[in-house]
Amino acid sequence: MLFFFCGGAFSQVLIHDPEESYNADSVRAVLDKMSYFTLFKDNYFIGGTTIGHKPTATNSDVKFQLSIAQRLTKSKLPFDTYLFLQYTQKAFWNVFQSSLPMRDLNFNPGIGLGHLIIHHNKYIGKGYLMLEHESNGKDSTASRSWNRITFAAAVVLNNNWETQFSTWIPIVDGKYNKDLLKYKGIFQMAVNYRTNNKRFNCGLILTKRKTWLSFNTQLELSYKFNNNENQYLFLQYYNGYGEGLLDYNKFKSMLRIGIVIKPQDFSIY
Repeated sequence: MLFFFCGGAFSQVLIHDPEESYNADSVRAVLDKMSYFTLFKDNYFIGGTTIGHKPTATNSDVKFQLSIAQRLTKSKLPFDTYLFLQYTQKAFWNVFQSSLPMRDLNFNPGIGLGHLIIHHNKYIGKGYLMLEHESNGKDSTASRSWNRITFAAAVVLNNNWETQFSTWIPIVDGKYNKDLLKYKGIFQMAVNYRTNNKRFNCGLILTKRKTWLSFNTQLELSYKFNNNENQYLFLQYYNGYGEGLLDYNKFKSMLRIGIVIKPQDFSIY
């Protein structure tokens, strides 16, 4: 899911030495000096096809995501929280078909409060409370829309590992997607590993669907050839439902490869 206030160079500085001692005031002082505008989720451009079937123009596509965030305040709100805006757009593009139609566009704006987690003078993670909207901008029977109040936390375990958890209170207002949670899910767990040289990343994201023992699974591998750049070779595997809003109730098993631009901290899901 979504984590903003420990992104970029700020949290890279804090994570660099796990034995370093911080208190809440010193962490907030560093954060308040950082850029207000940043990447939010991963920004990627990938293409691929369905696993287990011969690639065709109908089962192959390009998927891309653009995601940004703007911090609106310093740490002056109650409980040392910060107000921020984010906007994420995900697209599924049928580039192998005639006229190259854009099959589905998912729009996800949000506003929220972020909070850094300090335990025994150690920076260990972040949490947020966020109001989000997601829809695909279509009309009639192709329209998909829902809102949610999201609660989430990410905890840095050490210099290599991070774990994340998020859940939401859904407000499903779309006329043609009343059963969205059955496929899109009710909570999400993720774990991310990054090597000491910061070049290789591996992320696993599990989203619990609203049916017994059923998950949507996403596995991501990325490799950076040059530490002076922030572009990675990116491989993403998705298995389950709800990858996009238009076909949220259709099962997909997709493997795609391309390029990703990541925040300097761990990836955001």
